[in-house]
Amino acid sequence: MDFLIFIISMAVLIKGADIIIKESERIALHFNISEFVIGATLVALGTSLPEMAASIAASYNHKSEMAVANVLGSVILNITLVLGLIFLIAKNISPKRDIFAKDSTWALIPVFVFILMAFDSVITRFEGILFLILMVGYLIFLSKEATLLSEEIDKDLEKEPFKWSKTIIFLILGFIFVVKGADYAVESASNIAREFGISEWIIGLFLIAFGTSLPELIVSIVAAINKKADMSIGNIIGSNAANFTVVLGSAALVNPLKIDIHKYIFDISTALVVSVILVFITANRMYNKSAGIALLSILALFAYNSIVHL
Repeated sequence: MDFLIFIISMAVLIKGADIIIKESERIALHFNISEFVIGATLVALGTSLPEMAASIAASYNHKSEMAVANVLGSVILNITLVLGLIFLIAKNISPKRDIFAKDSTWALIPVFVFILMAFDSVITRFEGILFLILMVGYLIFLSKEATLLSEEIDKDLEKEPFKWSKTIIFLILGFIFVVKGADYAVESASNIAREFGISEWIIGLFLIAFGTSLPELIVSIVAAINKKADMSIGNIIGSNAANFTVVLGSAALVNPLKIDIHKYIFDISTALVVSVILVFITANRMYNKSAGIALLSILALFAYNSIVHL
């Protein structure tokens, strides 16, 4: 029963996030807010809304390990699974944008900051605020990337008539979906963990992380099929940066996050290693099937190690 509740709650959570993004975009367009501002805020916060809701719910319920594992798992899956599949599916990926020069910093700095903060086995509320300040820096960076972000705005919304009553109702509905979906997802995941004797860390690292990464996975695969896969590479880096900054920062503000960095050194190291590999791939423009196979192989080794040490 808990598996069914988990699947339904994740679907509700993702749908709620999609509703909030659409309606927020509709409001911004109604008030003639520039596209890059819409993109900078919605791309950064919207794509990480499922992760943020799940981690905040876990933190509120004093499940620190699940909150942190969700972020690390999402980062690892975004790079290995999502980009790995993109490189296998897409043909002739040749981004005009110099991803290495413009985005590599945001692929690595948040990971290093997280490791430094976790060294004393707790991410405090003050450190959560520092994460959110880093998020502000990320938003400033995004605001200068107007060309890339403007392509992600839903142009069809501009053609639809704007009605406050409809928008407010949908926003309320979206937030209810997100809050309740996240709450039930965390609770059912915890029950699954207890039933099978699996740690909440593993549940967060795989089950919740996979569920919250579904939007990126689906959108990226569709982009690859439509020969727009190059946009997904920058999006994954942006999503990972937002995961570390706004997701962990928000969760730490709710309750300080306790984490045994020595106990989970393999998983933390994996997140760092795959981030470095991503930078190496962008530096050498290795957007090909070989890179895809390598990333998926790393995911397989990571999953195998986690299962063996259950």
